[in-house]
Amino acid sequence: MKQVVTVFFLLIITSIFSQNLTVIDAETGKPIEGVAVFNKTKTTSAISNGSGVVNISAFKKDELLVFSHVTYAEFQEKKSALKKNDYQVYLSKHSEQLDEVVVSVFKNKAKTNRIAEQIAVVSAKEIQKLSPQTSADLLANIPGVKVQKSQFGGGSPVLRGMESNRVLLVVDGVRLNNAIYRKGHLQNSITVSPNLLDRTEIVFGPSSVIYGSDALGGVIHYYTKTPKLSEKNNIKGSHFLRYSSVNNEVTNTVSTELQFKKWASFTSISHSNFGDLKMGKNRSHGFDDWGKVYFYSDNLNGNYNENPTLNKDVNLQRNTGFSQTDVLQKFYVPLSKSTDLKVNIQYSTSSNVPRFDRLTELKNGNLKFAEWYYGPQKRLLISPQLEINPKKKWLDKGTITFAYQNVKESRIQRKFGSLERTYREEEVDVFSLNGDFTVPLAKKRNLGYGFEVAYNDVASMPSGKILNVENGKIIGFNGSFPVQSRYPDGGSSYLSSAIYADYRQDINDKSTLNTGVRATHTVLKAKWIDNTFISLDEDDIHVDNQSLTATIGYVYKPNRTWQFNSVISSGFRSPNIDDVGKVREKNGELTIPNTDLGPEFAYNFEVGLQKYFNNRKFRVGVNAYYTIIDQIIVKTPILGTNIIAYDGENYSAANNEILANQNLGRAYITGFTASFQGRLHKNWKALGTVTYTKGHTFDKDEISSGPLSSIPPLFGRFDLNYSKGKFEAGANMVFNAKKDIKDYNLIEGIDNQQQTPIVDENATNDVDKYYGTPSWMTFGLYGKYEVNSNITVQTQLTNLFDQHYREFASGVSAPGRNVSVSLITKF
Repeated sequence: MKQVVTVFFLLIITSIFSQNLTVIDAETGKPIEGVAVFNKTKTTSAISNGSGVVNISAFKKDELLVFSHVTYAEFQEKKSALKKNDYQVYLSKHSEQLDEVVVSVFKNKAKTNRIAEQIAVVSAKEIQKLSPQTSADLLANIPGVKVQKSQFGGGSPVLRGMESNRVLLVVDGVRLNNAIYRKGHLQNSITVSPNLLDRTEIVFGPSSVIYGSDALGGVIHYYTKTPKLSEKNNIKGSHFLRYSSVNNEVTNTVSTELQFKKWASFTSISHSNFGDLKMGKNRSHGFDDWGKVYFYSDNLNGNYNENPTLNKDVNLQRNTGFSQTDVLQKFYVPLSKSTDLKVNIQYSTSSNVPRFDRLTELKNGNLKFAEWYYGPQKRLLISPQLEINPKKKWLDKGTITFAYQNVKESRIQRKFGSLERTYREEEVDVFSLNGDFTVPLAKKRNLGYGFEVAYNDVASMPSGKILNVENGKIIGFNGSFPVQSRYPDGGSSYLSSAIYADYRQDINDKSTLNTGVRATHTVLKAKWIDNTFISLDEDDIHVDNQSLTATIGYVYKPNRTWQFNSVISSGFRSPNIDDVGKVREKNGELTIPNTDLGPEFAYNFEVGLQKYFNNRKFRVGVNAYYTIIDQIIVKTPILGTNIIAYDGENYSAANNEILANQNLGRAYITGFTASFQGRLHKNWKALGTVTYTKGHTFDKDEISSGPLSSIPPLFGRFDLNYSKGKFEAGANMVFNAKKDIKDYNLIEGIDNQQQTPIVDENATNDVDKYYGTPSWMTFGLYGKYEVNSNITVQTQLTNLFDQHYREFASGVSAPGRNVSVSLITKF
């Protein structure tokens, strides 16, 4: 009996005086096994167990404890300070020394100092600081990225002189690009609210080994916020409210996170209402009337006006306002110690989005369109994802992602003087399955492999309705009429399947080798039924393409302060349904299908140099590249004497009014991005970047010979930021060089030379008629103050001097002087 009492007493004493803490993953809330804890002299140490628990009773009260793990950034804290956080230590995979952990390059975590490609990472904290109105505005603030806008409710990112279906958009590992992503300009980048993002990663250059078709210019990967687990039951909430003066924007985002030991949930709803956008008044470029809106169409919201309406404020861009709602719901459920389930549900919808550049288009000196707007842009994503960690020889860990997407978009237009309104509605269902796996072959050697299958089903539904008007209001319809569909009216499908493998090896402490190969097979099928307007040689379309792409990258680090990168990579883009089967009109030119279109291929060569200072907290670097595009797809006039009727007008091939996408010869794109970023001092950070791009065809005898489309002029940005305690402030300068009209592609129409200043109204050719893009420069200020741990106030002043300017190839003038105020509340 005495022995039992003694043992019981010892257990009580041990439980009282032992000090256990739990080491937790800051991203997931899961405990971390194998974390080494030691003091500075390394005379005392301990290791966390499978539950992330480590006993620290052997350490002295005021000793500095070091927490170290191969996957996480090192963390230090005094033992006496650990009690304030209930003896819980959170480790992050992000380093303060600019060696961020990224996922998008290899679809598994890797530090930037092992990656040869040029990348950019924007964290949730930086997104909050930028406070962008849309995700397109977020991308426009990232070094090396240029964004084109045809209307405010859109934004087409340009990476290395390539955009739209040559740039791949991804959200949470799921491709957003679908079979009708077009070659011109896209608005799809805004269908993910920036307030729902945890971070954004961009990989520049061909990334077709990991992502397949479309990733020629690069990959933009949105990562939305994910709930975390907790040993203690927690319910957290937040509210984001912002007002912007330039378009009377009001954005509300409400988020709730439920944290439990065995499951977690994150719910967020974001709604933005944007009024009409004001342009800058200061026209230092010298073109006093450029961009001013003297008349506009007051035919939205059921109104009917036979004539354009006088605009009382010529600097207010009527028909640019819209609203958007985004919903994110995520569940996180650990099924076992080695298996996690994540369920990702996203929904985005908008009001009608006026197409501003078309609503300001002139014909014979008068506004051409009374109505031209996109119907509500709707995107639904349902994606269960399984993360497995079997730790087998052939499979260490992996992710299996299934996704269903439903995308709806439409185009509605009507001309002045007509009661006929045309509707072109498209719906795309996308089913995809991805498997991405890794296995460590040996120390510092990693093999990744995987597969991808994606199936697109496209429905294109045209219709025409004759309006019934009474007392200036549209009260219904008086009949219908036939309309040419945008895509094959008998339906279309696009199937892509692929397998890939990538290999990474640290050859020694100074160098890393990255290689990869991917085999892809695509099949496109489409059927035309109605040949009232356009007749093809074959009504049934079948396009079958295969491609093998590869990459090899090398990283050399002679010491801690220098890094050299080099990459040789290939990429391809298989024509999608928009390339092969689209019918559309713009600026008096009609684009028709070409069923003989083949893939285009890219071969990329790039080098990078990075120099680190201040214990790797400040970096100066440059990345330069040269990309060859073979069998490049270019929209050019077709030969012949065809005359086609479309929306009540005739288009003639003899007059170069009928165009089609065609494979031509070779072209090149070259350029560089020079940058610096990091901490100058304890309280000061700086960032600067300059990007130059040039693109041209090789063969001077080609019909489309000359500059390539979508090549932006020299542009850049400089930021300086100060932070101390609860206060943060900063200033920035953004600039854009001139782009001469002779450097525009004047054939495809993608560069929108008609949107630039006119220098000679009577000129017979575009080179003499238009100026090109004038240079511009803007300045901005930023401030943030944390009132307490639950309330933060943030303000921004952009375009301080109210400059008028227009981004290259854009159809809408940029915002003028803007004051935005944000209130972030946690509860």
